[in-house]
Amino acid sequence: MRHAVITAGTKGLGRKVTEEFLKMGCSVTVNYRSDEARVLELKKEWKPYLECIQFVQGDITKKDDVTNIFNQAISRFGRIDYLINNAGPYVFERKKLVDYEDHEWNEMIDGNLTSVFHFLKLTIPVMREQKFGRIITYGFQDAESAPGWMYRAAFSAAKVGLVSLTKSIALEEAEHGITANMVCPGDITGEMKEATISTARTQKDPVT
Repeated sequence: MRHAVITAGTKGLGRKVTEEFLKMGCSVTVNYRSDEARVLELKKEWKPYLECIQFVQGDITKKDDVTNIFNQAISRFGRIDYLINNAGPYVFERKKLVDYEDHEWNEMIDGNLTSVFHFLKLTIPVMREQKFGRIITYGFQDAESAPGWMYRAAFSAAKVGLVSLTKSIALEEAEHGITANMVCPGDITGEMKEATISTARTQKDPVT
């Protein structure tokens, strides 16, 4: 049975990705940051899948928590075939770079870029042994062209760095049967983050 590790897999896009892997017959390690109530809801909703799913609490901006998520996944399922780096902190307040506090900058870089580095360091050796691995990262619309993004400088800097990291890993690990790709969604808001593709297609503007 293939196994997927999904960060921030209890809400939004992460939840939908988790559901799809479960429907495919994969086992899943779902990371969440703090929402225990949400986890309890999902355990009821996903009751038929409980034998092949585990929830692991952890803040991906912390290296020790990343290591624990990895260790729990390997301990329970013995392999990692898919690494879905869905989690990514975001500062919702619109402000210019010079107005960012140090801790906000660090959270953007650690959560959106450094955390992926830590996951890759742990996960790629496992995928090499398997001669199979699929790594997914998330950017934003047009991230691959390194655009400026007013009032989102810290987040965009981290994600554009992640673009290069993702491409580099794809080149370095292809010989081991490992692929790395980035998804760059537009502005998907509200309930549409958990909508099905068929539902989204019925909307006049499917990204809102």
